[in-house]
Amino acid sequence: MWLVLALSLGASGVSALISFTGSLTSHKGLSDQTTVIVGSAAPGRPWLDLAWQVFGIATALVPVVLVAHFLARGGESLRTLGFDLSDRQRDLLRGTAVAACVGGAGLAFYLAAVAVGINLTVDPAQLPDTWWRIPILVAVAVQNAVLEEVIVLGYFTRRLGQLGWSNRRSTAASALLRGSYHLYQGLGGFAGNVVMGVLFVFLYRRWGRVMPLVVAHALIDIVALVGATYLIGRVGWLPG
Repeated sequence: MWLVLALSLGASGVSALISFTGSLTSHKGLSDQTTVIVGSAAPGRPWLDLAWQVFGIATALVPVVLVAHFLARGGESLRTLGFDLSDRQRDLLRGTAVAACVGGAGLAFYLAAVAVGINLTVDPAQLPDTWWRIPILVAVAVQNAVLEEVIVLGYFTRRLGQLGWSNRRSTAASALLRGSYHLYQGLGGFAGNVVMGVLFVFLYRRWGRVMPLVVAHALIDIVALVGATYLIGRVGWLPG
């Protein structure tokens, strides 16, 4: 479990803490600083940029394959976590409903956090205006959803339970881990994702499946990445 985290979201949490420390010690206020989620890897060279984007998406999913390997060694599988297509219609409906509720509340919380100065301004994507921009943004959203929910929601909480942790302790650990690797966005990003983490663990335990939360997370990120790409600079209420 610790090896998986060290190779993925645990390391991201440490990186986010270092980034946030840099933001706090800057001469600018948090809301006057900008962080980019998906940036160009090779400005002015679209085909090379595309290659780097695809490479980044593929390698980011390797820890999920490692989780599948570790589960298989113990006689389990990703199906044990509810990461499969056995209940597609119900997973889609549940995920869409969760995304609609969490996405709207998350946007309002982000705007409030920027307004009071505890969050950086988030620019979700700075990719060139090419034919592959939207497909890559959708792929990044799905990659984030699979990586985070399989590891933080499914694998991490399952292993903590097997180690004898109570539901309350494992829920807190999962939620704090989720918040930690969003700390680069500021205190608003941290707090909002901690709350989201608690809700997701509750729903995961209630439904016994990680897949609806993967769907919800993917939809939230798709709307954020694609929507912000076309809205920032065009509407006054969205910082950018």
